[in-house]
Amino acid sequence: MTKNNKGTAHLGGADLFDLTLIKKHDKAGPRYTSYPTAPMFHDGIGCTVYTETLKRVAEDDAPLSLYIHIPFCNTVCYYCGCNKIVTKQYDRAQPYLDLLFKEIDAVADLVGNTRPVTQLHFGGGTPTFLNDKQIRALMGKLRERFQFVDDANAEYSIEMDPRECTPETVKTLREVGFNRMSMGVQDFDPVVQKAVNRIQSKEVTLHVLADARREGFKSMNIDLMYGLPHQTVETFDTTLDQIIAFSPDRIALFNYAHLPEMFMPQRRIDESAMPSPQEKLNILEHSINKLIDAGYVFIGMDHFAKPDDELTLAQQEGELYRNFQGYSTQADCDLIGLGLTSIGYVGGSFFQNKKEMDAYQSAIETDGLAVFRGYTLSDEDHLRRAVIMRLMCDFQIDFSVFEADFGIAFQQHFADSLEDLQEMQDDGLLTLSDTSLVVLPAGRLMIRNVAMVFDEHLRQKTNKKQFSKVL
Repeated sequence: MTKNNKGTAHLGGADLFDLTLIKKHDKAGPRYTSYPTAPMFHDGIGCTVYTETLKRVAEDDAPLSLYIHIPFCNTVCYYCGCNKIVTKQYDRAQPYLDLLFKEIDAVADLVGNTRPVTQLHFGGGTPTFLNDKQIRALMGKLRERFQFVDDANAEYSIEMDPRECTPETVKTLREVGFNRMSMGVQDFDPVVQKAVNRIQSKEVTLHVLADARREGFKSMNIDLMYGLPHQTVETFDTTLDQIIAFSPDRIALFNYAHLPEMFMPQRRIDESAMPSPQEKLNILEHSINKLIDAGYVFIGMDHFAKPDDELTLAQQEGELYRNFQGYSTQADCDLIGLGLTSIGYVGGSFFQNKKEMDAYQSAIETDGLAVFRGYTLSDEDHLRRAVIMRLMCDFQIDFSVFEADFGIAFQQHFADSLEDLQEMQDDGLLTLSDTSLVVLPAGRLMIRNVAMVFDEHLRQKTNKKQFSKVL
């Protein structure tokens, strides 16, 4: 793929935010952490296909990425749409780890340990539901069965809940190899926190971040969320001040997607207390301006990073990538998912584990694997996946690259898609030429809209899943 050396550091908030165009084009759509998206997965893909695929890629030279799902949380955050098990019974962790160890062994027996692991992510749930001894045991098992590269050349990250993370836990995480930390904050305002059942003080949060910085973590990410009950521009501005003062390397500013028909905990949110659509956009506009004024670079969608962060540098070099964890610097990895409901991408196919604990346990104890659905990409899927990937990461595509890589005439192949982009071009969101598509600053917040026109499954209405709105 071509290099993109333009970067985004020169953009100001006013370049990105055009309220009239946002209101006109804002609609629901996928986040494209995968293509095709998860609603296209089907139960024709199971453990047999997964086994054959792992064996087939065992001798590949490309690095591996591992995703480990820890499903437990001790309290429920009402806004959450993640796959989780809410419990205060910490003794449930060890039986789950025993199952994970069996799955790790089964996968490693098939794929071997010659391929280097350059990316690791613990997600959830709350990975720090595990105690320090269990974290050491899990990392020890992974290192026993896979070949990890030195953490100076890799991205080993974990999602954190500061409410149950002691200085000793931070020390443990660094000692076992984690070098990146992601922490959910959403909002420091106590009224908002009470409304979404996430009581988390600024002091507790910043103490954990300080501990991580002292222990030598390379990068820290903070998750914020706009659109929650009782939020206003003024209240959220206070949270932004406190976050910017600590200066995390990355900030994710998520749009709260209120889908109570899909996510039961969201039914506990008082819809009458949620900001109006206009106020929600005001919060977004203010936040974008403030973060850019503070020196952060808009990476894409809802992600910001410092100018010297690896995400920013990867984007400037045209080497940014997206997977189920969002933007990443580790491209061309087979992603192996381990644990309840985890999703992997191996050898051109997606594989998802069972979502219910009893079913996962039964499958692991019987077969060592728990895949119950997935999707194998066609040649057309691979082409469209590549187009959507470069749009989401670079905001531009050079038609000749895809013509050379896939043997197509781009304008002819995507004639319908390019026609659908004419209105966005007329509105100043992008420019089309005979050789390229370039998303202009005013279109970057709506990059999902641009990507959607290349989504064959969405165009054919074979993907009817309800998605969140773009903004």
